[in-house]
Amino acid sequence: MSRITASSLVIAGFLAAAAPSFAASGEVKVGMLTTLSGPGSSLGIDVRDAFNLAVKNLGGSLGGLKATVIEIDDQQKPDVAKDAATRLIEKEKVDFATGIIFSNLMLAVQPGFDRAQTYYISANASPSQLAGKQCSPYFFSAAYQNDNQHEAMGHYVQAKGFKKVYLMAPNYPAGKDGLNGFKRFYDGAVAGEVYTTVNQLDYAAELATLKAAAPDAVYVFYPGGMGVNFVKQWEQAGLKGKIPLFGPGFTFSEDTLAAMGDAALGTLNTAQWSPDLDNPQNKKFVADFVAAYGRLPSVYASQAYDAALLMDSAIRKVGGKLDDKAALGKALMAADFKSVRGAFKFNKNHFPIQDFFLREVVKDAQGRYMNKKVAPIFSERGDAYVGECSM
Repeated sequence: MSRITASSLVIAGFLAAAAPSFAASGEVKVGMLTTLSGPGSSLGIDVRDAFNLAVKNLGGSLGGLKATVIEIDDQQKPDVAKDAATRLIEKEKVDFATGIIFSNLMLAVQPGFDRAQTYYISANASPSQLAGKQCSPYFFSAAYQNDNQHEAMGHYVQAKGFKKVYLMAPNYPAGKDGLNGFKRFYDGAVAGEVYTTVNQLDYAAELATLKAAAPDAVYVFYPGGMGVNFVKQWEQAGLKGKIPLFGPGFTFSEDTLAAMGDAALGTLNTAQWSPDLDNPQNKKFVADFVAAYGRLPSVYASQAYDAALLMDSAIRKVGGKLDDKAALGKALMAADFKSVRGAFKFNKNHFPIQDFFLREVVKDAQGRYMNKKVAPIFSERGDAYVGECSM
């Protein structure tokens, strides 16, 4: 038995061991390839749990077809992700795939889904390459474009008059996209631009260098365990309250806020979703997620829930005819569903046009750490790369 099968393949739904390798009539198969172990696992767990919640709320189906979700842990390793994607395509014959968290893995697996003409609906990773020159008929982002949250904070920091900002991110495609997005709207001086090792957990040396640079603000993009350690070490270094700290919603996300604790309180961040957004579908989503899992959902969870709703809407539009790829693509492009984030539509490159908000980390009446919407930043924001897309 292969490493992937032995350690990380879980079949949720109704797929029996002797089932055929093609989707039976009345069934839709979804490959959930995501990070379920290691420092980034909180992100993948939220994506998996929210997607499964949506399927449950839809009666165990997507578009009226019985839904089988095949889960594989990519272990945050490109080689494991590529092997898993091949399995989902060739053996499991999935109709859709989703779940990838990290952009370097997304870039590694997407060519295989393209060749197989299998629609990939991203619940997170949305690198600039796939928004621009490498845009694909078979890739749709139900999340954002990597730069977007960072662009929103760059706009805010510029508007507030900060003149010398220190920037930090992990050294991988989303880290580069993120800081480029911030600088697209921030025109001031960059006191330092540091790219650290992916999954680095000790930032003592970097914090000492940062402090010596004497910036008037700091912007960091660190998702998952990286963010937890950075924010706690930021406070331990005595920098909280002395230098303003900003980040995207990825850094200050409900999946990690409890672990950050009071160190995160009061921090401002930007995202396209917040748990307190006042629309009926979001209120139901948050309440159902808390009831099902005993914790608040994160921005990652909101994206995965929407990814399932998007699939559901498209399958309904084509009357369950999953083999009509052209019709299915048009149905996905229509985005005929009620998003938990509010207004949502696709640009020609299959990336969202949506609103972005300023959020603040607070404690609610129950003592839970969460984000609270403060103000709008962008309305109907697309991405910077759509002009490079030939679709």
